[in-house]
Amino acid sequence: MIVTKTDLKGRITYANEKFLNICVFQEEDILDEPHNIIRHPDMPKAVFRLLWDTLKRGEEFFGVIKNMCSDGSFYWVFANITPSFDENNMVIGYFSVRRFANKELINIMSHLYQKMMQEEKRHNNDKSAIEASIKILTDVINEQGVSYNEYLISLA
Repeated sequence: MIVTKTDLKGRITYANEKFLNICVFQEEDILDEPHNIIRHPDMPKAVFRLLWDTLKRGEEFFGVIKNMCSDGSFYWVFANITPSFDENNMVIGYFSVRRFANKELINIMSHLYQKMMQEEKRHNNDKSAIEASIKILTDVINEQGVSYNEYLISLA
């Protein structure tokens, strides 16, 4: 499993050895850095809007993410990200556990993400771009008659 923890702003506070090895980072180079340091440019911004909206509601997020390594290579993961709570039930950060995504899942999501990215570019990456991109994703999920998380879990 690939594991990281972040603070409320998404800065990395913990990264396991597997993460460091895959991403080709040293621990001292990644701690306190924003987690989006590994965001691949092929990822639609809409996916991260959904991620943050879900986490801010105190809910767990499932996602298929293409990450970029420090050497320019990339890898796909099926991610589960959950809020971390203190003893007073206040969110103090986020905990992400990932495993490599299977080829079928990568194929399905990469095609969907390409359509979403085209829509974001068509809208010149303005505010409406993310909404239009999210609509593409939600239309696909609504056709399945399930939630976003259920859709991804069924594919994984």
